[in-house]
Amino acid sequence: MLPFTLHPVGDSALLAVFEQRIAPEIGTAVAALNARVQAAAIPGVVETVPAFASLMITYDPLVTDYDTVAAALQKLAASPGAANTAETGRLVTIPVCYGGAFGPDLPFVAKHAGLTEQEVIALHAGRDYRIYMLGFLPGFPYLGGLDERLFTPRLPTPRTAIPAGAVGIGGEQTGIYPIASPGGWQLIGRTPLKLFDPAAGTLPYAAGDRIRFTPITQAEFDALAQKEGTV
Repeated sequence: MLPFTLHPVGDSALLAVFEQRIAPEIGTAVAALNARVQAAAIPGVVETVPAFASLMITYDPLVTDYDTVAAALQKLAASPGAANTAETGRLVTIPVCYGGAFGPDLPFVAKHAGLTEQEVIALHAGRDYRIYMLGFLPGFPYLGGLDERLFTPRLPTPRTAIPAGAVGIGGEQTGIYPIASPGGWQLIGRTPLKLFDPAAGTLPYAAGDRIRFTPITQAEFDALAQKEGTV
């Protein structure tokens, strides 16, 4: 397994820190360690929180302590077969209506890339994206794997309101706004799916899963929005 360092986070958590860069091999190592921790069912461990290049493990200080959990992590990392491998996760398909009122920044992204709008859509929807982490908003997936040709700077002035379901590009990443929010990413489309339901407390994806965007028409968007109750 790739090397990591351990650091205390208050009196009830620790952080396993890998090399600080966004890369598939590091994301895989984080996912592999996370899977091992969850499978080991370490006494006192309450939750794991994977990020781009780190894994936070929270624990009940009345049951265990930092040294015990840290020793268990080191043992898991050193055990035979502890390679940088992890399950590929589920493949979650997200329908997206690109351009128009749903993707007001698609023309800019296309111009910036020297491509047509249809070429941008084909590139964006033409691959699977790994969810490195969830953050910023409840259920906001930070996705890795965006085609370099689509790297686009964020807006110089963020919008004060972005609708739920908006799909955007920010720098080297793409993502989905699960709820209405301010934001500065370039908006290229929108999904009619209801991604975050606070009443149910569930999401259709998790860190380690993969997302595939599927282009749909305005009519298909409207039909799905009616079904999802996101009109």
